[in-house]
Amino acid sequence: MMINSQMLALSENARRVLEKRYLARDASGAVVETPEAMFHRVAKNIAQAERLYGSSEEQVREMENRFYETMVSLEFLPNSPTLMNAGRELQQLSACFVLPIEDEMESIFNALKYAALVHKSGGGTGFSFSKLRPKNDVVKSTGGIASGPVSFMKIFNAATEQIKQGGTRRGANMGILRVDHPDVSEFITCKDDVKEITNFNVSVAITDKFMEAYKKGEKYDLINPRTRRPDGQLDAKEIMDKIAFQAWKNGEPGLFFVDRTNRANPTPHLGEIESTNPCGEQPLLPYESCNLGSINLEKHLRWNGKGYEVDWEHLERTVRLSVKFLDNVIDMNNVPIHQIREVTHATRKIGLGVMGFARMLLKLGIPYDSEEGVEAARKAMKFIHDTGWNESGKLSLERGTFPAWKGSVHWEKGNKMRNAYVTTIAPTGTLSMIADTSGGCEPEFSLIWFKNVLEGEHLPYTLDYFTEVAKQEGFWSESLIKKIIENHGSCRGVPEVPKRWQRAFTVAHDVGYEWHVRMQAAFQEFTDSAVSKTVNMPNNATVDDVKKAYLLAYDLGCKGITVYRDGSRQEQVMNVGVSEKKDAKKEIVPMEAAGPVVLQPRLRPDVIVGTTQKINTPYGMLYVTINQDEKGLFEVFATIGRSGGYTTSFTEAIARLISLSLRSGIPVEEIINQLEGIRSPKVTHDHGERILSVPDALAKALKRQVSGELHKSIQIRMDHYAQAALSGKKEPEPDRLVENDSEEHLEESETEIVRRGLSPECPQCGMGLSYQEGCVVCHHCGFSEC
Repeated sequence: MMINSQMLALSENARRVLEKRYLARDASGAVVETPEAMFHRVAKNIAQAERLYGSSEEQVREMENRFYETMVSLEFLPNSPTLMNAGRELQQLSACFVLPIEDEMESIFNALKYAALVHKSGGGTGFSFSKLRPKNDVVKSTGGIASGPVSFMKIFNAATEQIKQGGTRRGANMGILRVDHPDVSEFITCKDDVKEITNFNVSVAITDKFMEAYKKGEKYDLINPRTRRPDGQLDAKEIMDKIAFQAWKNGEPGLFFVDRTNRANPTPHLGEIESTNPCGEQPLLPYESCNLGSINLEKHLRWNGKGYEVDWEHLERTVRLSVKFLDNVIDMNNVPIHQIREVTHATRKIGLGVMGFARMLLKLGIPYDSEEGVEAARKAMKFIHDTGWNESGKLSLERGTFPAWKGSVHWEKGNKMRNAYVTTIAPTGTLSMIADTSGGCEPEFSLIWFKNVLEGEHLPYTLDYFTEVAKQEGFWSESLIKKIIENHGSCRGVPEVPKRWQRAFTVAHDVGYEWHVRMQAAFQEFTDSAVSKTVNMPNNATVDDVKKAYLLAYDLGCKGITVYRDGSRQEQVMNVGVSEKKDAKKEIVPMEAAGPVVLQPRLRPDVIVGTTQKINTPYGMLYVTINQDEKGLFEVFATIGRSGGYTTSFTEAIARLISLSLRSGIPVEEIINQLEGIRSPKVTHDHGERILSVPDALAKALKRQVSGELHKSIQIRMDHYAQAALSGKKEPEPDRLVENDSEEHLEESETEIVRRGLSPECPQCGMGLSYQEGCVVCHHCGFSEC
């Protein structure tokens, strides 16, 4: 049978994602593959597994054609390593790995070596550091003391930083520590500085005993993993408060309900589950991997003449084919470590999940944050779960049960199955961009997107279905776009949009944390593995809100929870230097009227004074230090974001050029004129002024310095400081001496949702990054930090 060469209907954005990350390249780096050819390559490779089970050549070609059709129609897509590597030299097809770490140096550095191999092949790794002896514990072999789990995490982090995954993805890790480990307090705050341990997501493994102690307001035992004996106690409430505060502050750690996960472990005779993959959806045994794939629910709707409905017959066909596809992937996979191959083949776990769920709800007219929405999730996932297990049972009769079946939970129940796991809800990241649909089980991110049409120019465009409905219902207008942009990409509260459609077109900004948790629990009810989901909270959420979400997730049966409060990754400088010197008289050095001019920067004196301003920009807080000598303004230092970031680098470059200009006698007014008004895609406010970009912020910092307004503000605050000291009242914080309190609660731009410490703009296309499904991604070009 000839392969159907159906052309792939891809958006421009999807094709750009494929070209940058998935399509084959030649030795010079040029793309030598079309998207259609990629799907042919993958389909042909995965279909070869049919030969292992007695299929004829005609049957193999028939399966190849079916695999191609389901992918090219964007009804189902396997995880990224399969698309990237199937049918190519690497042939590593798994995304998720868990590696064990025992309390010995050989095991620790073996795990580090194995992680390097996995990252190089395009996978992510999860580790539990719970077996490592605590900090300051005895090391009998040397007579020294242990450095503890967090110190080794830093070593793993440094190694990961040096490894580029297959030339397409940066290495990602999950670090987990049990709540009863003596070093749990240090672990909870290990990412307090967002510049530390940047290549790890971290979660605390929460036990049932801990949750019982927390609910009763009691202490719980710490267990030394070396001696396996109690090693002190901690107050459960204090530890939960600490976890919740850190998550409120910067999004980590998450919670991993380890005892609940092990109660659902299908192969307890092989060992306990200690860790998950980096995004948390795949709790795995040591040395186990899993192959994931996602069904596009939006593609499984049909029009009945009055509206959309789920096409259950179509969905059943896709589920059955997808289960066979993922089982074939196990046979075709070339994992880099023999232990992983052995354990993976023993359990034959697959992870079939979904994408396009939110888009499906939109077309069904169902609000995401509603009982009807939760019930829709439960119904869809139950259907996929039941159908998937039915197909796995059929495959077991054709191909045999998974080798570790005897002794498993399935064996005890008398159910012959081909796979130990069938369903997982994974983040779909770039897969959903390829399919041009919503990600995983998350709500729609926004109704408005921006398209790069010319260099430096971005035009908004709306979700196609919203535009279609708005025009049909008669509420479409060009001004509507502007109102939705100003409303965080949501139509809720926009008077032109009928109430029914305000509810139906739910976006992430609209969903309260309790609905996030309830939706996660609904999917978890019919998911064998776990659910990758971000419980988004608004910036004004409290630590108590975080704790309420934790308790709700535990009570509703979730296996873990990750909370992210908008804007919670904002970095802060501890101190702002304030000069006591009066504003020096401005001196402008005139340029020569004619003839060649050679400007010599004046030398830097041994002692120089200045002030530091804190300015809110669209890309985070900017700290500008302006120094001056006896002749006037001398130099500028500016910092923003993490060291080595894209914004940081060009900010430093601009500050150096400003300094060179000032030292060479260029009038400060000329510098201000060149920088002020430069606009970026995002705008914010500071001290009542619009800040258009980082260059614009630097211009305003210089302007404030030379106008005397800065020093007037400093003097006012210093007077307040002195009065507070005399009256015995609490003194204002030193780092707020040059900040206008009235501006503190001004609304930030969309970069609230980006993890601070990372570059808030995409390094590939320059558009804004967002934080979803446990990862920083760009919705415009497909760039991902995972």
